[in-house]
Amino acid sequence: MGTSLNNTSLHGELELQEVTKRFGDAVAVNSFTQHFQAGQYICLLGPSGCGKSTTLRMIAGHESLSSGDIRLDGRSISQLRPAQRGTAMMFQSYALFPHLSVLDNVAFSLKMRGIDTATRERKAHDLLELVHMEDFVNRMPEQLSGGQQQRVALARALITEPSVLLLDEPLSALDPFLRIRMRAELSRLQRELGMTFIHVTHSQDEAMALSDRVVLMNNSVIEQAGTPEEIFNAPQTSFVAKFMGGHNIVEVDGRAYALRTDRTRLSTDSAGVSAQVANVEFLGRTVDVSLDCDGVELVASMNDSDFHRDRIRAGDSLCVHWKREDLYELSDA
Repeated sequence: MGTSLNNTSLHGELELQEVTKRFGDAVAVNSFTQHFQAGQYICLLGPSGCGKSTTLRMIAGHESLSSGDIRLDGRSISQLRPAQRGTAMMFQSYALFPHLSVLDNVAFSLKMRGIDTATRERKAHDLLELVHMEDFVNRMPEQLSGGQQQRVALARALITEPSVLLLDEPLSALDPFLRIRMRAELSRLQRELGMTFIHVTHSQDEAMALSDRVVLMNNSVIEQAGTPEEIFNAPQTSFVAKFMGGHNIVEVDGRAYALRTDRTRLSTDSAGVSAQVANVEFLGRTVDVSLDCDGVELVASMNDSDFHRDRIRAGDSLCVHWKREDLYELSDA
């Protein structure tokens, strides 16, 4: 690879200041404010319609801002055309040109800029090597698998040497096995390039596995932002606890708390809250035991060996208990 692309770690500091997008009377994104350090892997996470893809499109310049500002490396880019911003976007559909070879797809944007054939093909070869597609330069997109098409789309986005790479649900079209493989590839690329990646996803597992920072959105606003560990271990609202999964919401002394399901304990003695086993789900390394605690639904996650040792079955009567230090108070309750 050339040195210019490897030096992108010096760039890519992104700041969104009260960014808002309205479509008529509907607010798609409401006062989104975040500062992202250069070289971070950021995931915008949330359910469909929460505003995460609209936010990404505003950063890319494919959607205008109703108000607010976006700054990249200290300069406002809000009024610039997409090609002037220093960002590149990889679309969910990959959008490869069906009539062009792999090499020509990757080199296309440099051709449009008037870069000579030898230079643009050399850069395209370098990037295809980076994404492990150097043996497919003469193939057409229809001759590639979904994962291979994704690698080509990545190389094409990177050839313009952006400061920030924007990825819109890049893994959603892949089967589960390939999704995990490509997740590792994205992580490797981001580390090797030192580039700022902003990745939109609705998958909690994807965001937890990839990101340095997660921004969890709901109903057009940011519910919580922080490291994956902060978001999962210290949810601030009931929405965060429920959306991230792996949590119960319990009431103690009139206050609502998040309690991790793997720290929700079961016993056959009388200590704790009485419950009846409603369902059992074997998940491989863990087993989720769904419980009915006088109308309140809780889940206890157990490791496989403990579950089989205790021989828990639907209909069993048990007691649920937890440690006070495992409770995390929710601010919206």
